[in-house]
Amino acid sequence: MSNQEKKLTPEEQLEIIKRGAVDIIEEEELLEKLKRGKPLKVKAGFDPTAPDLHLGHVVLLRKLRQFQDLGHEVVIIIGDFTATIGDPTGRNETRPPLSKEQVLENAKTYAQQAFKVLNPEKTRLVYNSTWLEKMTARDIVGLTSKYTVARMLEREDFAKRFKEGIPIYIHEFLYPLFQAYDSVAVEADVELGGTDQLFNLLIGRDIQREYGQEPQVCITMPLLVGLDGVRKMSKSYGNYVGITEEPEVMFGKIMSISDQLMWEWYKLLTDFSDEEIENLKKGHPRDAKLLLAYTIVKQFHGEEAAQRAKEHFLKTFSQREFPENAPVYELPEGQKIRLDELLLKLKLAPSKKEAQRIIKGGGLKINGQKRTNPFEEIEINGELKIQVGKKKFARVVPKKEN
Repeated sequence: MSNQEKKLTPEEQLEIIKRGAVDIIEEEELLEKLKRGKPLKVKAGFDPTAPDLHLGHVVLLRKLRQFQDLGHEVVIIIGDFTATIGDPTGRNETRPPLSKEQVLENAKTYAQQAFKVLNPEKTRLVYNSTWLEKMTARDIVGLTSKYTVARMLEREDFAKRFKEGIPIYIHEFLYPLFQAYDSVAVEADVELGGTDQLFNLLIGRDIQREYGQEPQVCITMPLLVGLDGVRKMSKSYGNYVGITEEPEVMFGKIMSISDQLMWEWYKLLTDFSDEEIENLKKGHPRDAKLLLAYTIVKQFHGEEAAQRAKEHFLKTFSQREFPENAPVYELPEGQKIRLDELLLKLKLAPSKKEAQRIIKGGGLKINGQKRTNPFEEIEINGELKIQVGKKKFARVVPKKEN
């Protein structure tokens, strides 16, 4: 790839790797590893708890691809063994373990989906049952002897459950130890994970030292906020965009996110530079969101499918049931106005209180997108199609100052 052809210096590689990352532990160690001039083994684990990957996984995959473009090897560990235990990360209760059959069925499509982002020629895909199922009772006791209960209880979710008297089962302590042993098995130089995985990644450093290996560098990436704009993207929350979903479905889901969340998705899911994103912010949010949806769908389905999905959205959603004879209101260009005040000004609600009720209840759409925060401010910098319920419509156009 282009970065390899340029033969970037270790310092230049480090700057690329740092973009978008939350934690790098330790940065100096990573630079030292890069200076050796040998391809690094960059590890990431995926527990196949569901059959499909979603855009939340793509954040991590894109960073892995970046390492590949810099000349390094990616080791994807399919946690077919650890998924049968269940990682309680971020949860206040035990996650039910999956059966071996469920895990293997889910794992079938993982590689194919991951290779929509990764370079297959620079990816080694392994199953952690390969080494974990061969461990004897003596091996497991030896592994557990290298870490203390006190250290385990430093993990936030364990500490919270212990304090509240919620049961913590012994096998849950084994999960982060087995994940750490994966790093030993593949001799990882770097491990990537979401910010909710930092504790587990750090245990990997400790366990590698115990087995006489140089500790891996831990890099965490932000958790992608899902469609609800509140929680991390997860199939269990229903706020996800699957990378194998139909182009039209993907496009429509992406168009439903808030304007504020859109810019975070631009940073984590596209190759647009900070300067390009800032320029997009100067235009109409709807145009920027259309470009975001088109860019993401194109990555997974190709240009033709992305174009068809865009046309489908514009035809089905943007133009649906919006009368051409809707009343037109002029508001000063650049003016910022709260949504509840906007409905009052457009005579689409009898009072500010009623406007707030309508908006919170999901009765407001602007340019085909539902808005549910009555106190959100919107800037008048392009035509706005306002719809309240099924029968009230208005257009807002910017009035340029003389």
